[in-house]
Amino acid sequence: MTKITGSNKIISSTGIILLFLLISLAYFYPQLEGKVLQQPDISHHMGMSKELVDYRKNTGEEAIWTGSMFSGMPGYMISTLYKGNLLKFVQGVLRGAFHPAAILFLYLIGFFILLRSLGIKKWLSVAGAVAFGFSSYFIIIIAAGHNTKAYAIGYLAPVVAGVLLAFKNKPLGGALLFTIALSLEIYVSHLQITYYGLILIFLFIIFQFIYLFRNNLIPKFLKTVLYLSVGTILAVGTNFSRLYTNWEYSHETIRGPSELTREGENKTSGLDKDYVVQWSYGIDETLTLLIPNFKGGASQINPGVDSESYRTMRQQGVQNLRQNIRAVSMYHGDQPGTSGPVYVGAIVVFLFILGLFVIKGPMKWWLLSATILSIILSWGGNIMWLTNILLDYLPLYNKFRAPSMILIVAELTMPLLGFIALNDIITGKAEKKTWLNGLKWSLIITGGLSLLFAILPGIAGDFSNVSDSARYPDWLINSVIADRKAMLRSDSFRSFLFITLAAGSLYLWHLQKIKTNLFIGILGVLVLVDLWSVDKRYLNNDNFETKKEVENPFPMMPVDQEIMKDPDLSYRVLPLQNPFQDARTSYYHKNVGGYHAAKLRRYQELIDHHLLPEMQEMVKKLQGGNNNFVSVFHSLPVINMLNTRYIIYDLNSAPIRNPNPLGNAWFVSEYKIVENADEEIDAMNDFNPSETAIIDQRFEKYVNSKKFNVDKNATIILTEYQPNYLKYSAKTVSEQLAVFSEIYYDKGWNAYIDGKKIPHFRVNYVLRALILPAGEHTVEFKFEPQSYYIGNRISLASSILLLLAILGYGFIELKKRKK
Repeated sequence: MTKITGSNKIISSTGIILLFLLISLAYFYPQLEGKVLQQPDISHHMGMSKELVDYRKNTGEEAIWTGSMFSGMPGYMISTLYKGNLLKFVQGVLRGAFHPAAILFLYLIGFFILLRSLGIKKWLSVAGAVAFGFSSYFIIIIAAGHNTKAYAIGYLAPVVAGVLLAFKNKPLGGALLFTIALSLEIYVSHLQITYYGLILIFLFIIFQFIYLFRNNLIPKFLKTVLYLSVGTILAVGTNFSRLYTNWEYSHETIRGPSELTREGENKTSGLDKDYVVQWSYGIDETLTLLIPNFKGGASQINPGVDSESYRTMRQQGVQNLRQNIRAVSMYHGDQPGTSGPVYVGAIVVFLFILGLFVIKGPMKWWLLSATILSIILSWGGNIMWLTNILLDYLPLYNKFRAPSMILIVAELTMPLLGFIALNDIITGKAEKKTWLNGLKWSLIITGGLSLLFAILPGIAGDFSNVSDSARYPDWLINSVIADRKAMLRSDSFRSFLFITLAAGSLYLWHLQKIKTNLFIGILGVLVLVDLWSVDKRYLNNDNFETKKEVENPFPMMPVDQEIMKDPDLSYRVLPLQNPFQDARTSYYHKNVGGYHAAKLRRYQELIDHHLLPEMQEMVKKLQGGNNNFVSVFHSLPVINMLNTRYIIYDLNSAPIRNPNPLGNAWFVSEYKIVENADEEIDAMNDFNPSETAIIDQRFEKYVNSKKFNVDKNATIILTEYQPNYLKYSAKTVSEQLAVFSEIYYDKGWNAYIDGKKIPHFRVNYVLRALILPAGEHTVEFKFEPQSYYIGNRISLASSILLLLAILGYGFIELKKRKK
């Protein structure tokens, strides 16, 4: 009998896994035809990581540094493999097998595990997994190419499941699940999602402590916390190399503190406040959780050819109507732009409200508190009084931007509470009178609100956007607003319909008109249809391209061909169109600009104070018809010291060649000591980098009041370039101060003269310098970050311990079953 039961469990579980796989592949079915999802951020990543990936292919080693972005930066957060984590094969198999459908599969299987850990009925857990997995934001980020974020969300549900299991009389098994899931969660490297997940877990532990304290069960609490703490140490240990290098690097990035003292009100010990809150969810925009188009959907959504705007444009004689209607955006929320709303599903919101009536105890208060907290924190800049407090006092909060992202917590907690409630209703745990009263009120609240907006959409606001007056002529604005109202009315009726159908099917089950399994099937289909149809607005067949098109996101243009004729080992290129959000140039060249959310803080400050003003001056001269490039570039010291040889003005034309770049390295006879970062960056307003170096007083000891004679015959030439290794041949008749057009980063770069390690220091705010003795010498720079190498060894040891723990637990469980 036991064998039959075990066999049935295996068959059932296999069937559910296959069902999730089928659903995932069905949604992404163009990939079965050999097509590839076009993900903008992945295209950018291909440009960012090109040099690192090429080095890996050619040598089998990790470069860890790239010269193709922002004149040079660590590759930790771009493309670096951390070989010490032995669990990486799990992610590798998942991603390699059927990405991007694998992400949706992970969403489904992860939330299924979470629901089953709470004892939710198997097929109800399947329906719940669908409700979680198809939450609109989770699909939208796949379309955008936010793959690390998506995988981190996928692993978050099993992380929470492990914690819940550990407190549910399975401390060892739960802690092991928690450890494995957390290890993978950290491995995919989206620490913002991990951070929000840990906030959710911390809230749960607080409520558990209160509950167990009241019931005199503190020893149980302490035992469970101990198991989870050990698991946390192991999970962190397996990822120690990644975490250690990123932690070390973060202090030097825009997520670390600035040494500049200006704009103090906007500064934190991490990101600047205005940068943090750029993508804050509007307070009334929160209603997209219930009605997807409450704020018009996405920035790229237009009203279409059957709209009032289209008819008005036709009446006004606008040409190319089908093209111009695409410029009309239906989005009218508070964010500067969005790829789509956070829509958890009308049915999920209905079930969540129902859960508030049905569920009692700490579980309810935990999920409600977490939901409310995530919604409030998502408002970010709209409640700056609270956001300021959190940025200043909550550890690590100021390291992350886009407060709207924390709604991923609500996207987990809302379906979780809803399906726990449904399970209690179906299994008879919930009192009939209580849940029927909850059914009535949840229908009135969610259905009534949806119906109200459907009948009276005008109560939702004025439907205008701050940019409307700049984007549209006066004669079009009223039509745009009318289309936005119509969109809200349509989606409100839609939400009302799904809520009514879900509530009706539950009531029919109560009347015993339909059986339990049929009810679960109906509910699951309703949830799937509701979310699937909304998701397809943002990720559909149009997002797929041929493999050839996706694998070559940046076709070589005439300007690239011309630049690449240059035989020199190393020089830099500056694109003038959106240079600091540009990964295309990095695909082919060493880029003065780039595309990354964690660039070096000092380089960002160099951009703000010098590069941008110099670029504006250069463009002004070029547009004014000044073709004397010597005079154009003469007054651009920072552009010149960064060895900027070519300017990309037009992709289809020849590049502009700078006649004044200072090269890979040069000697200066003068230097100026400054007291702090403010003085250092100001001193660069009017200086000649070919003659003078600006040195912070912290590095004064290296020059030690020395005098450097001008040696017109001195030479220093770059003879070998690799991303993590530079070799120069130098010849002087006297001691010289050598400046290198390379970014200073003392957490890994070491300098050598004739094989002997010697100190180097920072000059000109971001560059490297060293004292070169007289004579002929070989100068080398090697990138040797100990955080990476030591971290990998710790990761390997921790991985082995975790694998032994898995094997040991499996052996113990097998022994128990045999008994």
